[in-house]
Amino acid sequence: MTEMTNLKRRDFLNTAALGLAAMQMGYAGGALAAVASPAGAFPAIRQIKAGLLDVGYVDMGPSDGVPVLLLHGWPYDIHAFAEVAPILVAAGYRVIIPHLRGYGSTRFLSAQTLRNGQQATFTADAVAFMDALKIDRAIVAGFDWGARIAATLAALWPRRFTALVSVSGYLIGSQEANRAPLSPKAELQWWYQYYFATERGEQGYRANTHAFARLIWELASPQWKFDDATFARSAASLDNPDHVAISISNYRWRLGLAPSEARYDDLERQLARFPDIGVPTITLEGDANGAPHPDPKNYAKKFTGKYEHRLITGGIGHNLSQEAPQAFAQAILDVAKLT
Repeated sequence: MTEMTNLKRRDFLNTAALGLAAMQMGYAGGALAAVASPAGAFPAIRQIKAGLLDVGYVDMGPSDGVPVLLLHGWPYDIHAFAEVAPILVAAGYRVIIPHLRGYGSTRFLSAQTLRNGQQATFTADAVAFMDALKIDRAIVAGFDWGARIAATLAALWPRRFTALVSVSGYLIGSQEANRAPLSPKAELQWWYQYYFATERGEQGYRANTHAFARLIWELASPQWKFDDATFARSAASLDNPDHVAISISNYRWRLGLAPSEARYDDLERQLARFPDIGVPTITLEGDANGAPHPDPKNYAKKFTGKYEHRLITGGIGHNLSQEAPQAFAQAILDVAKLT
């Protein structure tokens, strides 16, 4: 296991040049081509019915390229990968970035479906999404909630999700494991989880969604100097009518304050065993991550295949893919070589 303590060891100038080239060309995903977009923008959002959802997603790059599934976290959105995607496209990959349930243009197909945010819902959503796109095998990468989803996919479907890039490593959890109290200092970092456990917290998040999300961005990435436009671009995705319900459900479920849904019981039982991940994996951590995150030494043994951990320096926080897009993209390019 090695640490990337100096990004200059990687040839990021080359990948930056590739990214610029990608910005100057049109993107094609599936049968539909999209015209070139300005830096930080995406082609038009597509929609596809998959499982319980009508999923909004971006599909960029050659239709015959190796698929890369990128998964965002809370309270962020697909624009966390706006600068990562062109680098991968220029290297010949097909890049697919869905809005999770409760974000952007993703909607439930039925008004009767429980707005459930438990761990396995996102796993099932991702598999259904890939099935709908008729993609059998892909590299998967993510951060925050997206890193957890990516790890569950790599652990349970290693023949389909052939390599993994995960920020903050192994984040698979269970309600039972979450019963154990943490140290007072660690509990303090989860203040919003306890806030969301209350009716006041749910009402507060609903009334102040954007302000709350901005506070999380600032606390989780204390050295990231994002501007108003960057935040507003992602915050628009939080206006999804199901966003608050999904967010509250997610954190309440972790504490055992919201029940599991029977349709996901088998998945949760498998995940509660904390399965090893055998596919090639690169885990990443920012040196200024202000959000709760595990020590890499505590999860390294969970990766039983080819594995590397990289510390990304320079004041990089929780939203690593947006704060250090070249490092994130390079990890994907490198892990692909290990498959």
